[in-house]
Amino acid sequence: MFDRMQAFATVVELESLNKASQVLNISQPALSRKIAVLEQELNTSLFYRRGKKLELTRIGQICYEYALEMRQLQGRFMKTIADYTTENRGRLTIGASLTTLQSTLPDLISAFTQHAPDVDIHALTGKTHEIVTLVKEKKCDIGLVASWVDAPELVCTRLFDDHLILVLPEFHPLGGRSMLGISDLEKLPMILFSQGSWYRVLMDELLAKHQVSPDVKMEIDSFEVIMRLVATCNLATLLPQSYLRSSLLRDNAVKVVDITELKDVKRTTTLLYAKHGTLTPAAQKFIDLAQQIKF
Repeated sequence: MFDRMQAFATVVELESLNKASQVLNISQPALSRKIAVLEQELNTSLFYRRGKKLELTRIGQICYEYALEMRQLQGRFMKTIADYTTENRGRLTIGASLTTLQSTLPDLISAFTQHAPDVDIHALTGKTHEIVTLVKEKKCDIGLVASWVDAPELVCTRLFDDHLILVLPEFHPLGGRSMLGISDLEKLPMILFSQGSWYRVLMDELLAKHQVSPDVKMEIDSFEVIMRLVATCNLATLLPQSYLRSSLLRDNAVKVVDITELKDVKRTTTLLYAKHGTLTPAAQKFIDLAQQIKF
């Protein structure tokens, strides 16, 4: 019936059996038979035949509207099939928590686009629980979060463990010390990640555990902005190791210092995807690359 519906739609659009038969590359009698069979299947007339002129009946108009919907549905269907069968085409939707959006995702996207340059990438950001929900509801093909997620309907793949590091302006007084402890953060002027994030929760728990109270001058939810302000405002900060590239340290005139207690504050960055359902080739390629990269 789909073939006959599309033949019928072509007749309607060209307002002529003769023109439609030429476009469809079939004879006019064969096209007339298609329309007649369709009318028999629907048990109704689709046209008023006034000489050579064809006018749609009310049922014919309804049939034409559904024929258009069927044509659009076929187009979407063929595109979806192409996305699943052609690795270097299609669309990949990635949900990333704010931490991974700033630290891990750029490297992954850079590696992925070298292998699949024609895939359109759409990134959504949110808190960890929001990304988990997006993946569960299949609004994202893949989720990237800085924590382990225990959800029976999801596959959670560990990428790497991360911990916090003290970042200081290049000529900060503490930078010359050979050893630092968590107590050195007491009343230290600092800029920290905004409250509510997982990394800030970890920071606060660690500081409370050791009864240390830094002098928090600013709270900002952007790693990039924090890095730029460390040197200009002469403030210390705590950032995840995965974010701190050597070029980033050099360009911002800052240095890093390991503190033993900070190494206990570890986060596991993980990749999430739905356990039930078929991954597109693009999504599978992204997952494979993520597991190969050394972070």
